Amino acid sequence: MAKQTASQTVGPYFAYCLTEAERYGGRDIASNVLAAEETLGHRIRIEGRVLDGAGKPVPDAMIEIWQANAVGRYDHPEDTRTQAALDPAFKGFGRAGTDASGRFFFDTVKPGALPGRGGAQQAPHVNVIVFARGMLVHAYTRLYFSDDHEANAADPVLASIPERRRRTLIAERRQSDGRVAYRLDIRLQGEDETVFFDV
Repeated sequence: MAKQTASQTVGPYFAYCLTEAERYGGRDIASNVLAAEETLGHRIRIEGRVLDGAGKPVPDAMIEIWQANAVGRYDHPEDTRTQAALDPAFKGFGRAGTDASGRFFFDTVKPGALPGRGGAQQAPHVNVIVFARGMLVHAYTRLYFSDDHEANAADPVLASIPERRRRTLIAERRQSDGRVAYRLDIRLQGEDETVFFDV
């Protein structure tokens, strides 16, 4: 009888068609640049690092984001709200690998607020999925914006999280290379672990 194959953890990732296809002579199926010149809305950069439980960078993680456009509508068949227009120059999905220092970034537009369950208004946010070695299941989280104080205070998802942990989801606004950037580090474990959600 054959022996069971040794189990493997997730990653490191073969980057071809995931995050660095151009390096191998191909084309990425997703990019960390979501906004084109013709995309409507306020251009921003989202940046940060992925850190492990000891605070060390994770150099081969992969981050995916999914967000609404500048008026708060997703480019998805289930978002049928006609009062919020689709932007043909914006799909809302991006992917980035981390570098040797665990850094990642996305060039995008700031999303608009959108309705949640039961008609409650959700603050502008970006949905984030984290893939990393040692994680058999990817982790889901959100990124909120530090300058949306009132909207964040009324957001039902943020309100469901203990107040002391909410800051792990709020990206700080800053200037980076002459542009507006929002910085959020993703901590996979340990002190100040990012809040992750069951989906």
